[in-house]
Amino acid sequence: MHWLLSGPLSVEKLTVKIAGLSASLQGKKLVQMSDFHYDGLRLSNEMLDKAIALSNQVTPDLVLLTGDYITSSTQPIHELVLKLKHLQAQAGIYAILGNHDIYYRHSKSEITNALTRIGVQVLWNEVAYPFGQELALVGLADRYSREFNPLPVMNQLDPHTPRIVLSHNPDTAEILQAWRVDLQLSGHTHGGQIVIPGLGAILGYRQKIIRFIPKKIRRRVPSLRRDSFIMQHWEWAQGFHRIGNNQLYVNRGLGTYLPGRLFCPPEVTVITLDSE
Repeated sequence: MHWLLSGPLSVEKLTVKIAGLSASLQGKKLVQMSDFHYDGLRLSNEMLDKAIALSNQVTPDLVLLTGDYITSSTQPIHELVLKLKHLQAQAGIYAILGNHDIYYRHSKSEITNALTRIGVQVLWNEVAYPFGQELALVGLADRYSREFNPLPVMNQLDPHTPRIVLSHNPDTAEILQAWRVDLQLSGHTHGGQIVIPGLGAILGYRQKIIRFIPKKIRRRVPSLRRDSFIMQHWEWAQGFHRIGNNQLYVNRGLGTYLPGRLFCPPEVTVITLDSE
């Protein structure tokens, strides 16, 4: 998509404090990328190349990819991985899948296999320990998958073990309050794409207005049902949030839909871990 519709790429940097984080893990750097929607329309090769170069420049310990690599066809994943294979991370590259990645027939397996072939470990209701047993990395199934079930995944963790949870849809932060989540990383929202400074994503206000329309009418008009499928908690559309005792960060993504972005640039996130 033309840069006028997406805006310049932004690098967001933050430090996240984690209770009980081992001294050996303090200062570890994570890079998060999300929502590529790579199809030749929504993300230019120039911006993707720049995002990969920026990630490599910070020499991250981990690169974390939080879903939606494609939009309406699985075919572009095979071109996308030729770009993503240039990502570098000392302790590995981990990924989860988003709603677009599981929507089409065989898309889950095709995308998982394509990412795996370039050395990316895809987590689907799985736990990994890239730095050893002192920090767990949890990757959940997408919120709209029938396999989304955090309970058996989260319950296998020692409650004293710090953990980072990858979950494509930020709405899952509400459900995940039942467990310790030191940091949840999500995407999905594209930051709302069109944002009113000081007020937030315009889609959130549209959704509030739609709620005043009788349900009988909403059921008959698909466009009036679409926003609730995308997101419920638009107040979590981007950036850092505290949800109960847990912490959530929502990446604005790299890809873009029409009518484009306004006050909501595409994002690469650099996160430094610290002890609380």
